[in-house]
Amino acid sequence: MPTLRRFSQLDVFTATPLRGNPLAVVHDADGLSTAEMAAFARWTHLSETTFLLSPTQPGADYRVRIFTPHEEFPFAGHPTLGSCRAWLAAGGLPGKPGVVVQECGAGLIRIRRTPAPGAKPGAGDRLAFAAPPCTRTGPLDDALLAQIATALRLAPADLLGHQWADNGPGWAAVRLASGAQVRALQPDWDALRGLKLGVVAPWHDGEAGAPADAQFEVRALVGGPLDGEGQGFEDPVTGSLNASLGQWLIGAGLAPTRYTAAQGHALGRDGRVHLEQDGDTLWVGGDVAACISGTVSL
Repeated sequence: MPTLRRFSQLDVFTATPLRGNPLAVVHDADGLSTAEMAAFARWTHLSETTFLLSPTQPGADYRVRIFTPHEEFPFAGHPTLGSCRAWLAAGGLPGKPGVVVQECGAGLIRIRRTPAPGAKPGAGDRLAFAAPPCTRTGPLDDALLAQIATALRLAPADLLGHQWADNGPGWAAVRLASGAQVRALQPDWDALRGLKLGVVAPWHDGEAGAPADAQFEVRALVGGPLDGEGQGFEDPVTGSLNASLGQWLIGAGLAPTRYTAAQGHALGRDGRVHLEQDGDTLWVGGDVAACISGTVSL
C-alpha cells in the first residue's frame, strides 16, 4: 500500500523562487524500490528528483538517490544543495556543527553552512558542497570538437579551450571568448545528439549585458535522444558542471580562486553559483528557495 511521505519542492541557486533550478525531494524514502523512485522521477518530469534515505556509511547524516526522468546519477550539484536544505528544514540534525555529510553514489559529500552575505544573524545560511574529483579529465579529441563546433554553430577557432569535466553526469566542456557569446548561442540539437556539453566564458569589464554580480557565464546543453525520445534540453543551473568547470578554470589559472557564475539566461532564469577554492577543496555554493511543502502518496 502507498505511504504518505513528506514532499518538498525547492528552487536551487537562487534566493527568488522560479529563477533557479527546481528540485523535487521525497523524505523518508526507505522502503521505496528503484523502480518506484524512477517512476516518480518520470512523473515529476523535473531535471532531478531526489529521495532521502537512512545513511549506510559511518559519518553520513543522510543518504540520497538522485534521478532524472531518464536515469539515476551518482552525484549532481543542485540536488545536493536542495536535498540538504530540505533535510535541514525537516528537522535534520547534522553530527558536526557547521557541516552536513551527504552519502550518495559518488561517496560522502561534505556540505558547509555559512552565513549568507547580508543576512541577519540567525536568518539563514548559504550551503556549499565540496566538489568531488572528476573521474575523467583531459582534452577532447578532434572528432568531438568538430561535432561541438557544428552543434554550437561556431567555427572551430571559436573554441578557445576544451576539457573533459566529468564528475558523474559525463560533462564535456568548452571555453568561448565572452559571456555575451555564450548567451547568444542557438544550439543545433540534432548535431548535439549524445553529448552533455558545458559552455563557459568570462564576462569582460564594460561588456554589454554583463551582470554586475557574476564573472562568468555558463550553459549546460544535453543532447538527445534520452530513452529513445526527445531532442535534448538545456539545464537551467547546474552544480555538477560548475564544480568541474571551476576545477578546470581555477587549476589552469583562467579564473580567480573565488568567483560567481551566472546561468539560465536563455531559459528566463537568473541562477548564481558561487565558487571558492580553499586549499585543496573547491566549494560550490548557492541559495535555495522553498516553493512547495506537503505530502505525496508513494
